[in-house]
Amino acid sequence: MIFDIKKVKIFVMVPNKNVEQLINSVCDAGAGVIGNYTHCTFSTKGKGSFVPNNEASPYIGKINKLEIVDEMKVEFVCDVNNVKNVLNTIRKVHPYEEPGIDIIPLLDESNF
Repeated sequence: MIFDIKKVKIFVMVPNKNVEQLINSVCDAGAGVIGNYTHCTFSTKGKGSFVPNNEASPYIGKINKLEIVDEMKVEFVCDVNNVKNVLNTIRKVHPYEEPGIDIIPLLDESNF
């Protein structure tokens, strides 16, 4: 069976205070559309951890020190033709040098 992937789900972890700006920005860039609805996202509370090395310029935390941050994992769907634009938008508005981003291909139920 061959699958034609038309949508992906993007997950991005972001500090709590930056969630609304990130959601508005990615959705204004065309992500988060489900049927007749726009700005469709889901967020889950979590804690992110990291240690910035000597080459880093951390938004939060100190060089060579473990940092644990209250974050939200924001997820939303995106057309495959718009993924690059949405990723560029995330990187423009996200406060981290290297935001944690996951991209998962979605199968349409019509494939089954």
